[in-house]
Amino acid sequence: KGYVEPAAARAAPADRCQFERLGYFIADPRDHAPARPVFNRIVTLRDTWTQRAVI
Repeated sequence: KGYVEPAAARAAPADRCQFERLGYFIADPRDHAPARPVFNRIVTLRDTWTQRAVI
């Protein structure tokens, strides 16, 4: 469960979008509706912040 801006809730089924710092998502073609948006994750974003070498 989460919150999304109104423009994302009005996305057409199969529209793709990026949620900040989370990844890329697609509006579910069967279950997505403006009153109850459903997004499925396509790709996560890499987190390289914790992987930096300390010199």
